[in-house]
Amino acid sequence: MSNDQDVLLDNGKQNDSKIKTERKEGEPTPAFKGASWGALLVGVTAYLIGLFNASMQLNEKGYYFAVLVFGLYAAVSLQKAVRDKEEGIPVTGIYYGISWFALIVSISLMAIGLYNAGSIILSEKGFYAMSFILSLFAAVTVQKNIRDTQKAKERG
Repeated sequence: MSNDQDVLLDNGKQNDSKIKTERKEGEPTPAFKGASWGALLVGVTAYLIGLFNASMQLNEKGYYFAVLVFGLYAAVSLQKAVRDKEEGIPVTGIYYGISWFALIVSISLMAIGLYNAGSIILSEKGFYAMSFILSLFAAVTVQKNIRDTQKAKERG
């Protein structure tokens, strides 16, 4: 009977090791990856639903959509440039400067557009600003997670 119990205990240990996934050093946790992707999806989806339901003209909607796409690209590009510099990967000064400039311009375009938008009430302006900033932050975090995961897999 004790042999049966030993076998059961051994099987239990084997099952535990199958369930637990091994994370490499420097790799983000699955929870952090999920939270980052969730924040990006929530931010972008909320922004786009807001645009879809807005009572503004199509050219205004196009402006705000373009600013979102431009901002997301600029944020990811800047994060990559900053990280490359930190890791000793060559980054030209012009690319680094353009990355900063693009992010500042995208945030400025959003702020100026919302400030001057007469057809949008104040609560909607706050909604667009918050979902825009959430999206930018989440895009940077997702890109960082992807890079950290790739780096951890390369190490071994």
